[in-house]
Amino acid sequence: MNRPRFETAQVLGRNHHQFAQMGLNAWQQRTLHALRKCRTAALGGHIAPCDHPECGSIHLSDNSCRNRHCPKCQGHLGEAWIRKQEDNLLNVPYFHLVFTLPSELHPLCLQKPRLIYNLLFKTAWEVVHDFGQNPKWLGAKPAMIALLHTWGQNLTLHPHLHCIVPAGGITKKGRWKKAKKKGKFLFPVKALSKVFQARFVGQLRKQIQQAKDFFEALFQKSWVVYCKNTFCRASDRGRVPRAVLP
Repeated sequence: MNRPRFETAQVLGRNHHQFAQMGLNAWQQRTLHALRKCRTAALGGHIAPCDHPECGSIHLSDNSCRNRHCPKCQGHLGEAWIRKQEDNLLNVPYFHLVFTLPSELHPLCLQKPRLIYNLLFKTAWEVVHDFGQNPKWLGAKPAMIALLHTWGQNLTLHPHLHCIVPAGGITKKGRWKKAKKKGKFLFPVKALSKVFQARFVGQLRKQIQQAKDFFEALFQKSWVVYCKNTFCRASDRGRVPRAVLP
């Protein structure tokens, strides 16, 4: 595998002087500092003797930052999380949904991240849940695994929620009900987008005090909701799902 031309730490190091102009809070500044200094002399070092009986060499290594956002020292935890979620997959098709916040909300994402991101999780689940309960689309209780991404591939602020939703749900009688269209269709994305937009803004109005023009601007453009059946069945990978339905 070819090494990337640039690492995250290098990008942060070359542009760290711009962070002071972004209005980042103390936690965000500490996180960026940790990623920038990870495995460098700035964090100190440690001695690690080789445990091979015929070697015995002494190696000096720089300390890791151990920040959960660091791609260097916490990447293996992400892989472990993925493996753990795979153990919970059902033997059904899955859909990949993405709920994205518009750029007008980016300043609030930096100023009030806990409020905005909690509201993002809450609203996305309520929308998926209510569409699933609607007999027109499914008529059963759905499920969802969600993962928050706050930055895009170009390292700019791009808050969005990745959701894994099975193509079906549990009826009131405790039975599994398949999604319509043989698992090739879940919910209409245009309707999802409008409902997600209206509910998020409605809840946000109750949480913060802003000028009327601010909330009106949030309705000036369409919000993006992506949905595609990109996940294969658990049995297609040669494994047995842990969850068994009646």
